[in-house]
Amino acid sequence: MNNQNNHSDGIFNIRYDVLICLFLVIATLAVYWQINYHEFINLDDSLYVLQNKDVQKGLTSESISWAFSFTDIAYWHPLTWLSHMLDCQIYGLIPGMHHRTSLIFHIVNSILLFFVLQKMTGALWQSAFVAALFALHPVNVESVAWVAERKNVLSTFFWMLTMLAYVHYTTRPSLYRYLLTLLFLMLGLMAKPMLVTLPFVLLLLDYWPLERLRHQSPFNLILEKIPFFALSAVSVYISSLSVHRYEIVVSMESVPMQLRIANALVSYVKYIEKMIWPKNLAIFYPFPDTLPIWQILGAGLFLASISFLVLLNLRKKPYLCMGWLWFLGTLIPVIGLKQAGLWPSMADRWAYVPLVGIFIILAWGGSDLLKKWTHKKIMLTILAIAVILALTVLSFMQASHWKNSITLFENAIKVTKNNCMAHNNLGITLFEKGEFNKAIFHYKKALNIKPDTSEAIKNLGVALTKKGNLKEAARYFSKALVINSENWDSHYKLGDVLAKRGKFNKAIRHFEEVIRINPGYAPAYNEIGIILAQKGKLQKSNDFFSKAIQLEPDCKEARDNLLILKQLMQHDEK
Repeated sequence: MNNQNNHSDGIFNIRYDVLICLFLVIATLAVYWQINYHEFINLDDSLYVLQNKDVQKGLTSESISWAFSFTDIAYWHPLTWLSHMLDCQIYGLIPGMHHRTSLIFHIVNSILLFFVLQKMTGALWQSAFVAALFALHPVNVESVAWVAERKNVLSTFFWMLTMLAYVHYTTRPSLYRYLLTLLFLMLGLMAKPMLVTLPFVLLLLDYWPLERLRHQSPFNLILEKIPFFALSAVSVYISSLSVHRYEIVVSMESVPMQLRIANALVSYVKYIEKMIWPKNLAIFYPFPDTLPIWQILGAGLFLASISFLVLLNLRKKPYLCMGWLWFLGTLIPVIGLKQAGLWPSMADRWAYVPLVGIFIILAWGGSDLLKKWTHKKIMLTILAIAVILALTVLSFMQASHWKNSITLFENAIKVTKNNCMAHNNLGITLFEKGEFNKAIFHYKKALNIKPDTSEAIKNLGVALTKKGNLKEAARYFSKALVINSENWDSHYKLGDVLAKRGKFNKAIRHFEEVIRINPGYAPAYNEIGIILAQKGKLQKSNDFFSKAIQLEPDCKEARDNLLILKQLMQHDEK
């Protein structure tokens, strides 16, 4: 075990540990305190909190049961759901408090990372530098400032606890410590399945800095990890099951494997680039339709060259191999070889844990690089302070972009090209604020980039309906149905426009399609009831209003319509 920079006086060790932790807390709060005043954003926050009735119930037997079930919203991560439920139970829907919980987890993660590295290596200042990079790097802002990314900071909390428990186990092996390590991994996987690579990381720790390979055979160490790999395998299976159930898996026809591999190679390099020079950070980086061959070959050559240099220094500088393989390995689940939902080319949140490997290389490599310098300590101190100050300022600026959906997506449009998703979501926010012309502008921008984006087509139809352009709105809803004839929402919106234009028979056909595809959707029954009442078919109208109320007892519109209808029927009887 590496004991460099270890202080002989335990009192000084404790004092420095406390000061370092205090610095991590204060510096992180300085960057992120602003998010206490930020809003929810209109990407995933609605699914996770704002429009999620199960989450808003808080911790009830019904909601807990839902959290552990296969939902139609996201892959299986029950602990994440429970975390959001607890926030709703304590804070309600105050966005700043939800942000504050994520911030607390990030601070704790930074401190745990410091203690884990310091305990394994005995290198106080290198460990502190890695923890500071982790706490203050702009790439990590997304994980902290986005409420829907609670799963990232929560799962990393259990990642760090797993490593800490593992270090204690290796120091003095016992069944209790082994099972505790296993338990933390299981809890982490229940917060986010990205922890499937953690058993692999534990093997890397055996190589360096724990150096267990000196005393045990590789076979025994692998055998020791079998239960951990088994948990990961179960998590992969459950996650695969849930995304297939959710029907969000991107087919190979849509995105060929050749393009996925090419993007993976380029993305690895871009993650390193954004770590070194964190500019043009965005919530969404559009997946490319093609990539220049020079980028693919250049990225492959770069990664191969670094790997070769790492192997050359396998014995002399083992931290290089450990850090490099940490980075490469922990990104595999999200590098895009298997895709689900609206998949970006890369994402800042996915680098939250993987970049720790590169941070380790920088911390220990920088110390080695300057070890022959006369004023090594002074140079390292000045360099470290300069880097940390620069990152603090950049992270503060990056966090400010997360103030609300408008600032966030305007920034994404500014720093990326052809960002269909950013234009569409900015349009949604502007529409909600009543700025219909601006919303229509951004919806059309989104469709100029990707003409077959059904969500942007529907959103444009809704905005045109609000503006009174019913004929043009109907054209867009019809276009959305050409793309997906089984989309009940498009049928409903088209039916609504046709009813407003007086084309009742066509409208009824679309509402009937809604009922066929989504039999439990009460508003469709209500709309048919309204049309039948206008046609004088009062008894049939009564049946549809009653069905709407049966499906959704709180449907005020259907209740009011039924009351008016009964008054009309009583009047006719007289």
